[in-house]
Amino acid sequence: MLNSATQAMDPPFAVIDLDAFDFNASDLMRRAGGVPLRLASKSLRVRALQDRALAAGFVGTLCFTLPEALWLAELGGGDLVVAYPTVDRRALRELAHSPARERITVMVDCREHLDAIKAAGPADGPVKVCLDIDAGWRALGGLMQLGAKRSPLHDRAHVEDLAREVVGRPEVELDGIMAYEAQIAGVGDRPPGKPLLRLALPIVQALSARELAQRRGEIVDAVRSIAPLRFVNGGGTGSIERTAAEPAVTEVASGSGLFGPTLFDTYRAFKPRPAALFALPVVRKPSAKLATALGGGYPASGPAGRDRLPRPFLPGGLRLDAREGAGEVQTPLVGKAAAALQVGDRVWFRHAKAGELCERFDVVHLIAGGGVVDTVPTYRGEGKTFL
Repeated sequence: MLNSATQAMDPPFAVIDLDAFDFNASDLMRRAGGVPLRLASKSLRVRALQDRALAAGFVGTLCFTLPEALWLAELGGGDLVVAYPTVDRRALRELAHSPARERITVMVDCREHLDAIKAAGPADGPVKVCLDIDAGWRALGGLMQLGAKRSPLHDRAHVEDLAREVVGRPEVELDGIMAYEAQIAGVGDRPPGKPLLRLALPIVQALSARELAQRRGEIVDAVRSIAPLRFVNGGGTGSIERTAAEPAVTEVASGSGLFGPTLFDTYRAFKPRPAALFALPVVRKPSAKLATALGGGYPASGPAGRDRLPRPFLPGGLRLDAREGAGEVQTPLVGKAAAALQVGDRVWFRHAKAGELCERFDVVHLIAGGGVVDTVPTYRGEGKTFL
């Protein structure tokens, strides 16, 4: 279907299978069990697909930079939360003097972030802020720490102090709380080739989830005694069921699951359909058993490793060459199917992560019903590269 739908195109190019995308959207909402899902825009980076997800039932957007949120607000987006703190003075000045201030909430986890907002100058009203809570697990008295190195706000007392600081400053208004459990939502529980870790990881994640549910609930109760909260955001695609079940959580973030990248192949609880793919042309046959594609070196962010490389998807039976991997100028392919490939054929790949693929292409071609139904720009295609 992929080849027939795109036979008139010359690779490299990227496609989105809308049937798979829509299935994934429906499945994500099923997993949430009625708890609202906030769309993580960094995982898509295509406005047409963000609109499609919002139309399918996602509520609000979790942006990854303030300039992005200001841009989306200018284009009509509403209820925009910036997932990461900002010290972008120009963007903060624009926010302070823009009507978008009523639709954008910025992330803070220390007084310095509040000072940066104040330094942006007097505004027509307060800037809405969200407290970013460290969702990591500190076991064995802190000797073992799991989770992304994000916020310094771990204990309830630290959060209460900053919440009181926010309430005492007229230039800001407390709007919400966020806590992203990366050690659960972003780590598959069946890593290949690691049998001991495969046994231990589900246990560790369950213990971490239990600790976080109690701590998050206590923090939310404590902050609500200081000021009202419009939302409490948590989780991600990999932890939707667990996070949505917590009484303190009012919404769960999700986005990557719409595209179904290869990093989600290591989860037991769910299996998204591959929706985002890219095609490369075979341009060389170094030997009868090898085929070499043009380009393809699109590694995902994170610790360097084979799991961060794109993976050949179609035809089946291909794998990356262990010595070269996916290269900037060429990607040699081995495996049973490599011998049958000829110069001019195409190979389909899946990216390890979701939105990062869109930094490589100006447009994505939307496929449904066996054909291309539209071609839409990525952020890059609209001239926007926020990071």
